[in-house]
Amino acid sequence: MGLLEIILIAVGLSMDAFAVSITLGLSVEKPKKIQYFIPGIYFGFFQALMPFIGFITGKLFANMVQHFEHWIAFALLGLIGANMIKESFSKKEEQNEDNPFNFFKMLVLAIATSIDALAVGVTFAFFKLNIIMALIIIGLTTFIFSIVGVKIGNIFGKKYKSKAEFAGGVVLILLGLKILIEHLFFNG
Repeated sequence: MGLLEIILIAVGLSMDAFAVSITLGLSVEKPKKIQYFIPGIYFGFFQALMPFIGFITGKLFANMVQHFEHWIAFALLGLIGANMIKESFSKKEEQNEDNPFNFFKMLVLAIATSIDALAVGVTFAFFKLNIIMALIIIGLTTFIFSIVGVKIGNIFGKKYKSKAEFAGGVVLILLGLKILIEHLFFNG
């Protein structure tokens, strides 16, 4: 798995955090400077932590599944992407509360938006890649997208939330398909 694939995965994974950050930006009339960074810190950290946990878990079981890991990667990325696309059509609204940036809410949101990254980390165990570099790219990408999401949410409103989730889902499905096709047809 190359740098381009890792960057695309990072962008795809960051779309949930981006979408949630948009809703956080919507929830405050004029965010303080620190409120732009809070989602990035939480989401970026958990988006980097979860693939690491998945990677370690995947390495423990890699020998048992090495002959069909491409199918696992395809299935996990496809399911995650399909779920993101499904969520992009959901009309469910976020509850508006006094402090959307409080510790508990941010912790729950960070874990919820990074569960898919755990599954992606499992797929990383089946490929030759620099896991530290991948984690840094995923964490920084999510950090940046989260900051931008708060800003966009504050400026433009709900218009782009579902589009971001949809795009992230499509990217993950296409990456899963690419992995499957490469392994089935181009790995002799």
